[in-house]
Amino acid sequence: MSTPSSTGRQLRWLCACYFFFFSILGTMIPYLGVFFENRGFNPQEIGFLLAILMATRIVAPNVWAKVADRTGMRAELVKMGAFAAALAYLSFFYHGGFVYMALSLALYTFFWNAILAQLEVITLETLGENASRYGQIRSFGSIGYICLVVGAGFAIGQWGTEVLPFIGLALFIGMLFSALPLPANRVVRPAGQERQPLKWTKPIVWFMISAMLLQMSAGPFYGFFVLYLKQAGYSEASAGIFVALGAMAEIVMFMFAPRLLGRYGVNTLLIVSIAITAVRWLLVAFGVESLLLLGLSQVLHAFTFGLTHAASIQFVHRHFDASHRSQGQALYASLSFGVGGALGTWICGYIWGDGSGAVWSWVFAAVCAFTAMLAVLFIPRDKPDANLQTA
Repeated sequence: MSTPSSTGRQLRWLCACYFFFFSILGTMIPYLGVFFENRGFNPQEIGFLLAILMATRIVAPNVWAKVADRTGMRAELVKMGAFAAALAYLSFFYHGGFVYMALSLALYTFFWNAILAQLEVITLETLGENASRYGQIRSFGSIGYICLVVGAGFAIGQWGTEVLPFIGLALFIGMLFSALPLPANRVVRPAGQERQPLKWTKPIVWFMISAMLLQMSAGPFYGFFVLYLKQAGYSEASAGIFVALGAMAEIVMFMFAPRLLGRYGVNTLLIVSIAITAVRWLLVAFGVESLLLLGLSQVLHAFTFGLTHAASIQFVHRHFDASHRSQGQALYASLSFGVGGALGTWICGYIWGDGSGAVWSWVFAAVCAFTAMLAVLFIPRDKPDANLQTA
């Protein structure tokens, strides 16, 4: 049985894991497009390469989730994934062609993308009845994202895009050392108890459809936001500040999410947040020249990711039993960030073209978000959680 002190230590190491995991994301998502452009790849090739980053989330989390749910080896898989990702990332330093770069991305992101679903399960199970504190733990990921979005932007301005592999390697090593102290608290089923197959209920089906469409809408943001701002006359450092503004808004939302979930419930908050997301992408499409409108669009990231993610994590935790929680988090990650993110980034690469279709990429994003909101309407309503409201 874990003691309060051991639980506190584990939560601190989980905070560090989130910090480094999303620091890596803050380095790759905004700047890989610029990095690939400076290595000579065209927009269609960039869109395909960035889609690989998302596509490995389709396979990797589900493969590892099956192992985790059957063996209970969640912390061990986080450690193995961190080590393998750091080792595989060394291939990114070589200036290879399109095929080489595609293979390099597929290799290290296969291990890296498998980590998050296990972190989510470990965190929620460590918190137990205090699941409302999830946002506090997860906010360290947002802090890491902010630090590296801003820091990497200034580093690129100072030393060029080839500094990115060095930053990334340091972060992968940090992720590994943060994961090593996590205890191997295996979840073991009683002897003779068979594991029941996962049931695809109506709420789960419509939730996954909505999550996939929402992440499709984020395609241009994942792959082309910095390029879009550069096209409008902003520098990489300025783009980094705008991205960091969104992450700061996300941290604030994580603080209020438990009370909002307790008062209004998952369904209502998903509908409102996704509708605001559609408005956000239209602001980016037609307000990029205005600092005020562009800043407002980034503040709305509090809803696009902060509130939708907090609500989604609670949805998955409630609708999947203990023997399927890794699989539930993996399905959420793979179908939304994986299938949705990959399709959105890939399609936007073609809409973007030579840059003349940039605005229409964001219009496409707004349509996807609106459709995601409609899908939520088919999810039977859950009652608000009074425990979250009083947290």
